[in-house]
Amino acid sequence: MRTVTIVFLFAICFMAIPKTWGQEKDVFNKDFIKSNLLKVASWQMQHSNKKPLNDWTNGALYTGIFAAYQVTKSELLLDSMMAMGNRYQWRPGRRFDHADDYAITQTYIDLYRLKKDKTILQPSLDSLEKMKSVPGNEVRKHGIIWWWCDALFMAPPTMAKLAKTLKDPSWLVLSDSFFRETYRLLYSEQYHLFARDANYLIDANGNGKRESNGQKVFWSRGNGWVMGGLVKLLQEMPKNYAGRDFYLKLYKEMANSLLALQQTDGLWRTSLLDPAAYPGGEGSGTGFDCYALAWGINQKILDKQRFLPAVKKAWEGLNSLVLEEGAVGWVQPIGGDPRRNFNANSWEAYGAGAYLLAGSEVIKLKQ
Repeated sequence: MRTVTIVFLFAICFMAIPKTWGQEKDVFNKDFIKSNLLKVASWQMQHSNKKPLNDWTNGALYTGIFAAYQVTKSELLLDSMMAMGNRYQWRPGRRFDHADDYAITQTYIDLYRLKKDKTILQPSLDSLEKMKSVPGNEVRKHGIIWWWCDALFMAPPTMAKLAKTLKDPSWLVLSDSFFRETYRLLYSEQYHLFARDANYLIDANGNGKRESNGQKVFWSRGNGWVMGGLVKLLQEMPKNYAGRDFYLKLYKEMANSLLALQQTDGLWRTSLLDPAAYPGGEGSGTGFDCYALAWGINQKILDKQRFLPAVKKAWEGLNSLVLEEGAVGWVQPIGGDPRRNFNANSWEAYGAGAYLLAGSEVIKLKQ
């Protein structure tokens, strides 16, 4: 009942939004950004994707909702997150060894830091402890636990947050070990991009899946997941951590590749190396990339002169995808490779999450 009440309050707050809201020209105005963050969060929370709220799709959304809360200080956002956690008794997903099922734990940890209530952390801790000691299906099936690049958004930030919160570096060390397995399997030193999983690797004889133009398959959202995960990981990682330089180097390499692959409308196509075959930008990959690049500028890791124009184009492009009522459109459905199966009315919870993350960093930019 409390969750329904909170969503209803959000609906009342935004009934009076004019239809021209999304046509506001100054998308970098801080008041506009805050209003649009609340608008997008409100719409998304009112429109269920028919999945549990602790599912990875909603886990990605709630990382964005928490980021929006940090810049808006909206008590309604905070209440909605607490209501979600209480409804699910602070449980992660059911699969103890699957990275997706720990995406929601990022938000649990953020809320624990505010509330200092140990019951918020305990179910995730119990599941993660089992992951440490019990061989699971993912390793048995695939040889490594994080065998797909999306996993690098879902689990490493969770474990880094846990290490920092509990002052227990073993969680970060374990995450580092798993992350590097994925890196060795899927990262292209030539293109500075990740294959989604081993199905998209080219073997020594040149055999494997390729795009229609002969290029390798590098999926936009997959690499957006990695970039978003790297940002969240670096935010939690101690400055003196021995492996930090590895992650900074990786982040900068990917940032430079993505900069070169951005299209003139500010949006990235679902296929990074064959954009002409996939006309029309995609919202979720662009959202995560915008978030990651804006963060790099704010942290003085990326050169502002080179990257700010790209971030501005991306943010303008993202806002062109937001429908009048608050849905983030042009979001590719759940999948693992470039597709054309979406349009202006296609939305997903993680697309809204990516938009909220992007806005939470764009608002901090010094123009």
